[in-house]
Amino acid sequence: MSEPKEEKHNQKTAAHKVSKFGSFVAGGLAACIAVTVTNPFDTVKTRMQLQGEMHAGAAKVYTNPIQAVGVIFKNEGMRGLQKGLSSAYIYQIALNGSRLGFYEPIRRLLNNTFYPNIESHKVQNIGINVVAGASSGIIGAVVGSPLFLIKTRMQSYSNAIHIGQQTHYTSVFNGLSTIFRNEGFKGLYRGVDAAILRTGVGSSVQLPIYNICKNFFLKNDILNDGTALHLLSSTISGFGVAVVMNPWDVVLTRVYNQKGNLYKGPIDCFVKTVKAEGFSALYKGFGAQILRIGPHTILCLTFLEQTMKLVYAVESRFA
Repeated sequence: MSEPKEEKHNQKTAAHKVSKFGSFVAGGLAACIAVTVTNPFDTVKTRMQLQGEMHAGAAKVYTNPIQAVGVIFKNEGMRGLQKGLSSAYIYQIALNGSRLGFYEPIRRLLNNTFYPNIESHKVQNIGINVVAGASSGIIGAVVGSPLFLIKTRMQSYSNAIHIGQQTHYTSVFNGLSTIFRNEGFKGLYRGVDAAILRTGVGSSVQLPIYNICKNFFLKNDILNDGTALHLLSSTISGFGVAVVMNPWDVVLTRVYNQKGNLYKGPIDCFVKTVKAEGFSALYKGFGAQILRIGPHTILCLTFLEQTMKLVYAVESRFA
């Protein structure tokens, strides 16, 4: 009877024993697996957020996420749905590797600072979790901003249907080099302030909601530690992220996709969008957001449990 208990204990503590580099690797790997599945809905979300930009009542090419998938597939094939995937991979490694990799170290640091007499992994303070989530998300947003910029423009570009301003890049390197050549290093970080807002808001609720739900279900013996627990906690977390993040995601998409200086920054974009299209414009692409971020969060956080164990096993072997 002692072996199952010992194994369960090892699984629970694996994440706390993985090195910072190991956490980065595990987070990035889990995110790449997830984004492979969800990128088509990310492409749909991007185009729906740009649809009718600054023109209230404009005709809609994409009426809902499922119809949009069909339209894109009909006109551009699977390659059209998977536009920006290469950039998304690199971005996910930078963003989620940082966000998920730095979350626990930052949380442990804060827990040890404010609760020095309690083991860090036993503390679940909502305020600390939110600060740790937002901080790690902001780090990832800054690191990955140029890749998100390229991804957004690659996803919005279409030979068949023009939505928003069109910028064509043949590859991630072509996009980065073109922007650097025309706008310098500063151009690569156009919209980073919007990225910080969007990712900080999303990260501040993602892992805290996940951990709160997970601990609640375990503490009240509703579910045992395992796949079902991870999936349910991830689903609730994903929906919470979508609700709070979508307005800033719309802003980020528009700031990144612009060629000129229609928007001076995220707040200016927020105000102009609401003034021209109404508050509901901030929730454009929300259906696609749910279909993207729900499965993405589920897959990412579920695979994170497994990649953490894998990295822990590798590090233990070579320690």
